[in-house]
Amino acid sequence: MPVIDLAVTPKRDLNAALHALSADTNETHWTIANPEGQHAIAAGVDAPITIEIDGHAGYYCAGMNKQATIVVNGNVGVGVAENMMSGRVHVKGDASQAAGATAHGGLLVIDGNASARCGISMKGVDIVVKGSIGPMSAFMAQAGNLVVLGDAGEALGDSLYETRIFVRGSVKGLGADCIEKEMRPEHLEALRKLLAEAGCDAGVRPEDFRRYGSARQLYNFHVDNASAY
Repeated sequence: MPVIDLAVTPKRDLNAALHALSADTNETHWTIANPEGQHAIAAGVDAPITIEIDGHAGYYCAGMNKQATIVVNGNVGVGVAENMMSGRVHVKGDASQAAGATAHGGLLVIDGNASARCGISMKGVDIVVKGSIGPMSAFMAQAGNLVVLGDAGEALGDSLYETRIFVRGSVKGLGADCIEKEMRPEHLEALRKLLAEAGCDAGVRPEDFRRYGSARQLYNFHVDNASAY
């Protein structure tokens, strides 16, 4: 079980070692000490391993993740799990802007709050935020699920495509082409599974959430909608 102390080992050497791992590596559990807010920690990992980061991380932590389970015992900066393809990223604190931006797959769990543009242009990832999210979240989100146990800021789901948004708390305002939709049995079941996978199903009822999605009026340019583009 490798333990890498970033107070001693350069981050570039850490990431190079992680990138060199083979799919059948027996070094399956890594611990990273003293991250001290450094950027791009454990970015570009492509191996079925677990990485624990003991402290706060900076920008693009776990970016482009594939296969790995990455746990951050602290807060993260801009773009955590940006462009993630698969695997799981679990932030036990708060996240700054653009959490899960452009991510194609996997699961991102944030125990605290997420700032503005959470899930911007998400392309298939599932994001579960146990706190609240900031404005412009799910902007141009294309596929996947965004689940918020707290509140959502202004312009939620602006220019949304087919991402499903579930919010338990209040929504300050909806963005262009985002509307509230009926919560049907299949949505309740999908939400129930996501809550269980994120480890926050105890005492949390899918029936307490509202679903938001695209009105599908901005898919193609129409002159009558020009002011909304």
